Amino acid sequence: MSADLTPNLVLNAYARGIFPMSESRDDDGLFWVDPDQRGIIPLDGFHISRSLRKTILAEKFQIRVDTAYAGVIEGCADRAETWINDEIFEIYLDLFRAGFAHSVEVWDGRRLVGGVYGVSLRRAFFGESMFSHQPNASKIALAYLVSRLKAGGYSLFDTQFLTPHLASLGGVEISRADYQERLKDALEGEANFLRQPLQVSGYQVCSE
Repeated sequence: MSADLTPNLVLNAYARGIFPMSESRDDDGLFWVDPDQRGIIPLDGFHISRSLRKTILAEKFQIRVDTAYAGVIEGCADRAETWINDEIFEIYLDLFRAGFAHSVEVWDGRRLVGGVYGVSLRRAFFGESMFSHQPNASKIALAYLVSRLKAGGYSLFDTQFLTPHLASLGGVEISRADYQERLKDALEGEANFLRQPLQVSGYQVCSE
């Protein structure tokens, strides 16, 4: 890991609206990103389709928090194109060990089939990446994450960029200036990612 890249440096960058990326898994370099247009999911605007609601209520999967954080990052990086190189992997592990990063995991028995991870700073949660090895697994992880963020007192769920997948779930794109105002407000308060019980029912997620 670069001697210059530390958890404190990354957290300070997030507090300014900036985050690190790499060009590819095998690229040793990093660059800092400050998008003109920022993707967010309004916590009161998350959309659950009828089919997703039915899947959640069926409780086919088990939902866990922070039990396989490294496995979630590995799942997110296991694709043809990824911005997660070894240095980014290690720095986000350090953030997890320091209590500033979390994962929501979807399990099918003993198999991790989906999840999402990100960085928590005061009342802001910065979603980094998600993966799915079964249909809807990443959407289920997001549904439980949103439920947890609402219960914990968060005000900002940053997704960095807006993809068609996120837009279908209620994600929107806002200007850098708008984002900075929302970020400033979120950094003035406190939230608790662990306030919600580790196990919540599909009904609770769907009814929020």
